[in-house]
Amino acid sequence: MAPTLLSDILTQNFSVPQRYIRPVCDRANLTQVHYAECPVSSIDLQSLQGPHRTLILNQIAQACQNDGLFQVVNHGIPEGVIENMMQVSRDFFRLPEFEKMKNFSDDPSKTMRLSTSFNMKRESVRNWRDYLRLHCYPLQDFTDEWPSNPTSFRSIPTH
Repeated sequence: MAPTLLSDILTQNFSVPQRYIRPVCDRANLTQVHYAECPVSSIDLQSLQGPHRTLILNQIAQACQNDGLFQVVNHGIPEGVIENMMQVSRDFFRLPEFEKMKNFSDDPSKTMRLSTSFNMKRESVRNWRDYLRLHCYPLQDFTDEWPSNPTSFRSIPTH
């Protein structure tokens, strides 16, 4: 079966393909979900490189262990960089299917790939999403692998 992206399925079908339907026993049971009474942890990275580094790293570790997620504030990434990244991401996912598929891979070891699942060869049911995986540290080692379309993808300023 040829690989397909979720966006391709949505334009061609009016029903969910079988390969995306999880058995009832594998689905989340919302009656057993425990909701936290406190909000998501917010971790301030402003002093990460200062004398409070160990404290901040411990906060991150605790949030990962206890909650599985956290919000980052004062990360130092300029708002313009974030806005540009969001725009180029929208531009990429709005490309025609044939153009996006140039980046498709079912190889989970690739450092750049477009896919729908983490490991399509081993998963019996695919996840209901499309994603673009990009390694980016150190940046100069990976940008040559990134998509060349849209043309702005590799040229977004990092500061």
